[in-house]
Amino acid sequence: MSRNIIVCGVGGQGTILASKLISAAAMAKGIAVKSAETIGMAQRGGSVFSHIRMGDEAECPMIAAGTADILLAFEPGEAVRMLPYLKKGGLVIVSERPVMPVTAALAGSDYNGGEMLEYLQRKAGRVIVADTEKACRELGSSRIVNLLLLGIAAASGELGLTAEDIRQAVQSKVPPKFHELNFRALDYAAGLWQQECLQ
Repeated sequence: MSRNIIVCGVGGQGTILASKLISAAAMAKGIAVKSAETIGMAQRGGSVFSHIRMGDEAECPMIAAGTADILLAFEPGEAVRMLPYLKKGGLVIVSERPVMPVTAALAGSDYNGGEMLEYLQRKAGRVIVADTEKACRELGSSRIVNLLLLGIAAASGELGLTAEDIRQAVQSKVPPKFHELNFRALDYAAGLWQQECLQ
């Protein structure tokens, strides 16, 4: 099994943790993993993205343009930024909640992410837009977008890892006091995937 996965978002969204959970879950199953992260201005809300390559044939961590199987995007604008990496027929899972870049806020922009989502729908063949704002409200925390998107990816069957694999990675990489919330997010994500399948 081989997978090329791009995880992207902005600083503070848990992008790096998501990539570490994917890598840990894969290694626990004996799957070779190579990854690379770019954190840039992470603490200032800047772009953050990870390249993750799973499988023995991955000789380097960087994913070539047009070869990513899955794009997990925690922010619509960042999804558009990383879209050139997605292969034809690849899957985009994106949070609908925009995070306005600092430069856009200073310029008085009315950026709301809608145009980015429309662009993704036009340019990418398969796009799942997750209503993470509603999910965060119902789960009582805004810090579980990463687990929601990971859970949807696992439920889709295309991540190459199951929700249980991710759950075990959470147990090994996340402080115990956050386990229950993260597990609830994974369960919630499975429900979101079922709704997607029924549409």
